[in-house]
Amino acid sequence: MDRTERFYKIERLLKTRRAVSYGTFLEELGVSLSTFKRDIQYMRDRLNAPIVWDRGSKGYRFTDPFDGPVYELPGMWFSSSELYALLAAHKCLSEIDPGILSSHVAPIQSRIAGLLENSGHPPSEIMRRVRLLPMTRRTVEPRFFTQIAGALFGRWRIEIEAYSRVRDELNTRTVSPQRLVHYRDNWYLDAWCHWRGALRSFSVDAVRRVSPIDSHALEIMDADLDAHFAASYGIFAGKVKERAVLHFSPMRARWVEYEQWHPEQVCEHLDNGGCRLIIPYSDAREILMDILRHGAGVVVEAPNSLRELVATEIERMAANYGPSSF
Repeated sequence: MDRTERFYKIERLLKTRRAVSYGTFLEELGVSLSTFKRDIQYMRDRLNAPIVWDRGSKGYRFTDPFDGPVYELPGMWFSSSELYALLAAHKCLSEIDPGILSSHVAPIQSRIAGLLENSGHPPSEIMRRVRLLPMTRRTVEPRFFTQIAGALFGRWRIEIEAYSRVRDELNTRTVSPQRLVHYRDNWYLDAWCHWRGALRSFSVDAVRRVSPIDSHALEIMDADLDAHFAASYGIFAGKVKERAVLHFSPMRARWVEYEQWHPEQVCEHLDNGGCRLIIPYSDAREILMDILRHGAGVVVEAPNSLRELVATEIERMAANYGPSSF
């Protein structure tokens, strides 16, 4: 019987009897007195179990309900979202360079380790056996993240020099920061571009220079930000212009039907076991990449402009593998 199972058995005995003696616990649990005492102490200190020794009945019992910390036994295991949140938080904190937060980070990491230990397994073993694999994270630390965040929360305009990977050039813009967005393991700045007179998104790691401007940032309503950035597909924002209709083969549908590509997507199950996914978008660049990763397992039914874009890209890819491509 592992420790988590013992916790549940201790709780069951305490709930079904007025008081439980040492002898009963040791017989039911099959452990030594020292192990039992460690279990009781752990339940009190780490799980907030309201267990007391009753001198009159010479046994342990639960106290009456009280206004103290919430008592809850650990689950036999975490849910997928709980485990991801704990490990991701621990990983992020461990990657912080020593600095002003050092004295604050250590207690948080210790608390996360304690929560992991509630599963009944050592935190070091969990972190050794479970891996988080960031696939598209750019390893370059954003040099001006602190200045951008300061302007964002201070509500000041800034002048930025941003590198365009598409055009291989630097562009200077005066912007009013609106939001920082962490998307696919990278940081982006949603801002009002005063040169364009419109909302734009900038990759923070592509910013090469930041200069403060002594002028308050233009404030854009949250509803307008959501309508511009959240309505369309991926990081390429804007008013929805098209809806992609994607027909997935039965084999690919076994994965796709459980994925969320967009909050407003529509998934239709087909008689042949496949599925049809309908997704709004304004800029085809990112949805093009996601379509291509499914290879021959997907066909673009509409719109024609997206069909042609995918077909053209496939032709270019095929040309790279011709006899004269090297």
